[in-house]
Amino acid sequence: MSDSYVLIKIHESDNVAIILNQGGAPKGAELPGGIVLIEDVPQGHKVALTDIDVGGQVRRYNEVVGYAKHDIKRGSWVSEKVVDMPTAPKLDELPLATREKPHFEPLEGYTFEGYKNPDGSAGTKNLLGISTSVQCVAGITDYVVKLIKQTLLPKYPNVDGVVALNHTYGCGVAITAPAAIVPIRTLQNIAKNPNFGGEIMVIGLGCEKLAPSRLLEIDDEQAINILPNSEAAKTLEDHVVSLQDENHHGFQDMVDHIMEMAETHLVRLNQRRREPCPISELVVGMQCGGSDAFSGVTANPAVGYASDLIIRAGGSVMFSEVSEVRDGIHLLTPRAETVEVGKALLREMQWYDDYLSQGQADRSANTTPGNKKGGLNNIVEKSLGSITKSGNSPIVDVLSPGERIRKRGLNFAATPASDFICGTLQFASGMNIQVFTTGRGTPYGLEVAPVIKVSTNSTLGKRWHDLIDMDAGRIASKEITLEEAGWELFHLILDVASGRKQVAADKLGIYNDLVLFNPAPVT
Repeated sequence: MSDSYVLIKIHESDNVAIILNQGGAPKGAELPGGIVLIEDVPQGHKVALTDIDVGGQVRRYNEVVGYAKHDIKRGSWVSEKVVDMPTAPKLDELPLATREKPHFEPLEGYTFEGYKNPDGSAGTKNLLGISTSVQCVAGITDYVVKLIKQTLLPKYPNVDGVVALNHTYGCGVAITAPAAIVPIRTLQNIAKNPNFGGEIMVIGLGCEKLAPSRLLEIDDEQAINILPNSEAAKTLEDHVVSLQDENHHGFQDMVDHIMEMAETHLVRLNQRRREPCPISELVVGMQCGGSDAFSGVTANPAVGYASDLIIRAGGSVMFSEVSEVRDGIHLLTPRAETVEVGKALLREMQWYDDYLSQGQADRSANTTPGNKKGGLNNIVEKSLGSITKSGNSPIVDVLSPGERIRKRGLNFAATPASDFICGTLQFASGMNIQVFTTGRGTPYGLEVAPVIKVSTNSTLGKRWHDLIDMDAGRIASKEITLEEAGWELFHLILDVASGRKQVAADKLGIYNDLVLFNPAPVT
């Protein structure tokens, strides 16, 4: 019976729709509208609503997501095998800042309980960060962090944790190459994230190219410029341990030195308490990983709705992943607040086009096997769903990889689409809480900032019930409206940022490594 199967059509002009039902629908199934399937179609995959001639447009989101490789009959499975990918929009032909700014009423009366910093920012966690200037010292750093957690942290109950900020940079790298600014400023700005409150230590070796003084941005008077006016902004010796220091006599001496320094930072961190903070100090990163055909229907639009609410309340949102917006860039450039912001969007798209070309890869390299299994044919379709995370607010600024946020409102932070690289770069840009949507499922989490995971479909939400924080698949089944989901997520963001609720990844202690984006040469 047709009433036992549900098709989701996004726009009236679309000639495909996806199947909602768990397990999909079999050959011969009668779908709404009198469509009879002529082959099995999995859940989330597209069904042709009309005959599509060879070379004809395959339309979803009221956009062209492909061209038919051969005649496609009504009731067919429109898989990646039968669709050619459209060309990407030309960057020199796009409208800039042409959309009239939408009118949003301000949201007043909302705050969150955060940790205020001397520079006016606020953290959602109270962490001691131990950075490294080179990968050589990562083993000792991990050893010491484990020791601090076992022996020191119980003495300082107001400290949420200590985090090793390991990375693969520092040795054998061309730090003067133009592209080296990306990993260097990423590490510099990670140290400035509000969740550390200026309490950053660095463990160095002593012979690395990336000197700790470069990492911590030492001024002419040898003062640390992590957070201006902070109690921790003293001298290099208060923050840096160099393992090659001639005063160290063996491993235990190094460990004792690090532990002593760590405790001075923990004492200050332990004095901090959560207090009411304005939403203006909330910086929310929006990201998707393991997307499926439901992403652009449920979770990402709900995230977009919540994004607009955060901005209406005075906060900031960043969305990212250049290769996942490139094919929808024509929908974003009109939303730029100014022509200059629009040109900055084009600059980042062109930079990434050139980067992929240099590596002899093209945009089709994005769309993973999981994406395709989830019903996404190509990067065009994926992009159109991805950009819905940005809501409807104007784009006020564009951040190159690793740059720190400058303006409140909706920011595009240029990053690769890799989940863990994107998360690292968003954190460097000032993100203090992240919302992560997934249709395929991932245990992704960050120790440095809470990550709220939102499932795009209820099949995943129920199967991964203890890993997913919110099931947006309820939108597709009409259990809740898009608006209700947006408000639910908005309140969840505030509760998590305030420490009133704990995300699944934090409960389970499941965390990804921070991973630098390094487009510069390694020598």
